[in-house]
Amino acid sequence: MARVGTTGGDIRHPEIGSGQEEVTEGLMLSKWVRQVEPSPAKFAELMTASKWWWAFMMDLHFVGLVVLIGTVGILDLRMLGFAKQIPVAALHRLVPWAMAGFGLNLVTGVLAFTGMDQYYTYDWAFWLKMLAIMLLGLNVAAFYLTGAFESVEALGPGGDAPPLAKFIAATSLFLWFTVITLGRYIQSYADTISVHK
Repeated sequence: MARVGTTGGDIRHPEIGSGQEEVTEGLMLSKWVRQVEPSPAKFAELMTASKWWWAFMMDLHFVGLVVLIGTVGILDLRMLGFAKQIPVAALHRLVPWAMAGFGLNLVTGVLAFTGMDQYYTYDWAFWLKMLAIMLLGLNVAAFYLTGAFESVEALGPGGDAPPLAKFIAATSLFLWFTVITLGRYIQSYADTISVHK
């Protein structure tokens, strides 16, 4: 028993082996993975490393917002009684563009939040903006699930939308203007950089 206790790491089973080569290769692979692996700190540094990159991301965010509100806004205005010469079905065919604009906003918004999460987390305007966006999701659900869409889908030139559709359209416009206004109250890039330093 004493001899077995003193053998230590000198075990000679081929299935176990010393493993030194595998350990060295594993360490090299681990170092390489750590260098290329995305981390929150590296990502934040990438997002804020250049004011030009940040400006480009915010420009894309703005373009997505323009496409989204431009298409949904004209549909809302039509339901409220403006531009009655346009049939609702023609405007509703633009909704996929609104979804593309929302997708672009979602991606650039998540990138911005990931790049400066500590900043956005403590900004009251950001959280109110997120609340308004969630209410807009409920607004869209109400439009399609309460029969409001069916009531305006066949509206031709000169047709007037029922009160429920008008209420949903007015709420949508109000919430989108709220999102835009709150977005303007979120601190600028230059102020954010000074907060991080």
